[in-house]
Amino acid sequence: MSVHNALDVALHAAVADYVAHNPRSQTLCEVAAHVLPGGNTRSVLYHPPFPLTMVRGEGCWLWDADGHVYIDTLGEFTAGLFGHSDKTVRAALQEALVGGLNLSSHTAREARLGHEIQRRFPSMALMRFTNSGTEANLMAVAAATVHTGRRKVMVFDGAYHGGVLSFAGGGSPVNVPHDWLVAPYNDLEYAAALVRRHGADLAAILVEPMLGSGGCIPGTPAFLRGLRDLASDCNALLILDEVMTSRLSFGGRQALLDITPDLTTAGKYLGGGLSFGVFGGRADVMDRFDPRRSDALAHAGTFNNNVLSMAAGHAALSRVLTAEALDALNARGDHLRERLNALFAYEGVALQATGLGSLLTLHATDRPIRNAGDLAGSDLRVKDLLFFDLMARGIFLARRGMMALSLPLGEAECDCVLGAMLEIVELRQALLPQRHAVQLM
Repeated sequence: MSVHNALDVALHAAVADYVAHNPRSQTLCEVAAHVLPGGNTRSVLYHPPFPLTMVRGEGCWLWDADGHVYIDTLGEFTAGLFGHSDKTVRAALQEALVGGLNLSSHTAREARLGHEIQRRFPSMALMRFTNSGTEANLMAVAAATVHTGRRKVMVFDGAYHGGVLSFAGGGSPVNVPHDWLVAPYNDLEYAAALVRRHGADLAAILVEPMLGSGGCIPGTPAFLRGLRDLASDCNALLILDEVMTSRLSFGGRQALLDITPDLTTAGKYLGGGLSFGVFGGRADVMDRFDPRRSDALAHAGTFNNNVLSMAAGHAALSRVLTAEALDALNARGDHLRERLNALFAYEGVALQATGLGSLLTLHATDRPIRNAGDLAGSDLRVKDLLFFDLMARGIFLARRGMMALSLPLGEAECDCVLGAMLEIVELRQALLPQRHAVQLM
């Protein structure tokens, strides 16, 4: 039997084993499909033949409807930085509930949270809250178009800035209808050519300092600093989408690279793991939302300052997420990624883990990965097989191979991940792509 056919057989058997061991999750998905298309209301969570239904989480552990226990390496796609039911965050939520859930007014909590965020991101001279990173990016782009009076926005292939700002494969049919210019990630020359051609009409350059959903592909320092210069040269705004990368240091990746954007977007864990987003930056841009102005831009949102997210975010940032705790977590992530790549190299398989700090993604290629185009030709069946094999060994991750470590996930759990991967690689070695010249990022 050829390797190609053998891989199909192995993947079919792994899926069949998954189905056999998760009947309750399958039933719950089928029940949900009577009211939700495909039983799903959040696309990223679905994967065939059906996703697991989780019933409980504690620390960095998850329990599914069929009674299986998993190490949660996915961390709610970076939003679950504090793990499940952090005691400090939980206490803040309980205290807030006592005071009333919907107060129909300003409270002191939003200013307290704003000061904590500004302490980390001084480039946010002024900011406004939203309910998600998607909303934050929508509002940041809208602010840039109004401020500049221009309509074109440069983005990058493989980028994800929200459900209606998705550029995998160049774009999505449900994207909002701005005048998009799509460039390859990490290709400063291409971006410069677009600016030369369209600079007079360019409102903003919107970029993730590391492609997150696009595969945890870091932007090179030269590329990101070059975008800062390009935006300045044509009087466009540089918007750094740090919804994911804000966790890479106390001040996000912009602090690590000493880049000052015009606007920053963030969210997820900054609301304590609850629904939250924020956009902010230069005072002259953000001041246009000041409701005291006669020409103020409107920005509504019933839950922009919701009591629970404000309380959870302030407690988490002021009492849990110290710079030391965040640095230690990112060091654990770097160490895990290095150990995985060393394992792949030692075993001679063409796999790699890309990313920075506590964020990583597994890929079925040993070629250098600088942008989405470099992933073309890799065998997605290999990633699927790794996914089902890891799940069978109690390691919960995204189907696309993404992991986002949480604060409670320690070295012992990282050892479990590495041990499971070693077992899988040795079991599946004949089915995995073989390694040749190695150049990891």
